[in-house]
Amino acid sequence: MHHRRGLRRLLKDDELLLAIEADWTTAPLSDARKAMLSYALKLTLCPGEMVQADVSALQEAGFTDRDILDIAEVTAYYAYVNRIADGLGVPTEQWIPDD
Repeated sequence: MHHRRGLRRLLKDDELLLAIEADWTTAPLSDARKAMLSYALKLTLCPGEMVQADVSALQEAGFTDRDILDIAEVTAYYAYVNRIADGLGVPTEQWIPDD
């Protein structure tokens, strides 16, 4: 839930947040953001299936090599941290509100 709070703070748009939560693929996001999210989703769910075409799609969407590195690193970091927390049974901190 604290990821939702962070996204809410960044977006400053509750309607957009709800649209993203319902289905990010139909939310009113730029093509570049959708390309980024598609890449992050594939990297999260099936990292062994990543190919050069996935990187090329980000380049075609306007991302620089540095941007793509940042996207890959942030995606991988969140996967790592969540797997460590889940693997150790770490509960969500009590001070994190639901909204």
